[in-house]
Amino acid sequence: MEYEIIGEFLADLKKEFGRRDDETMKVAKLKKVEQGNRTMKEFVQKFKRVARDSEYEGRLLIEEFKRGINGVIR
Repeated sequence: MEYEIIGEFLADLKKEFGRRDDETMKVAKLKKVEQGNRTMKEFVQKFKRVARDSEYEGRLLIEEFKRGINGVIR
């Protein structure tokens, strides 16, 4: 493909790779969720909010949940 103006190129570049970058950020945010000093109920609520956007499901989501709980042996 040839582009006559840089703006077209940048728009196509963002369209192609922008979504993946957004998904990566959502997964990174999920990986940062830890129970810390929260109660289990508070942790579950926080995890659910962040998990909705992550597009993780099934086993991956369970593993991230377990990772975030205090005192869980992995």
